[in-house]
Amino acid sequence: MDLSDLLTAGAIMPRVKATTKKQALVDLAAQAAQLTGRGANEILETLLQREKLGSTGVGHGVAIPHGKLSGLGKLTGVFARLERPIDFDALDNEPVDLMFLLLAPDNAGADHLKALARIARVLRDSDTAGRLREAGDAAAIYALLIDPEKSNAA
Repeated sequence: MDLSDLLTAGAIMPRVKATTKKQALVDLAAQAAQLTGRGANEILETLLQREKLGSTGVGHGVAIPHGKLSGLGKLTGVFARLERPIDFDALDNEPVDLMFLLLAPDNAGADHLKALARIARVLRDSDTAGRLREAGDAAAIYALLIDPEKSNAA
């Protein structure tokens, strides 16, 4: 599974000003609502419920908030780069500045897990993460996410 299956160019948020975990989730939920046609509050509630099970801050400044929504048509992603790292209760206790929101249909099954694994592989690569932090704009971030190997070779 490629990240191009999950992301559109309009799903990149290059300069999110959130200063708290909840505000970051609110901002991502609002963007996801625009992309999916679902309510921002419904998406936010799904994300907050998932966070109650344990933080989706996976370490090295990366969080992958995710959840399932009944009736969602397809797997949908939103990527955000925060202007300043925030406390996200991450596994390594490091603040988060790169976030990839993943929403999946209730019946996504293994596709949801494959997508989470692919996102984690891309974002946990230190070269890719560094390039994402330095990228100038949404187009550059999108290019890095959908083809990190090609972008690393450049």
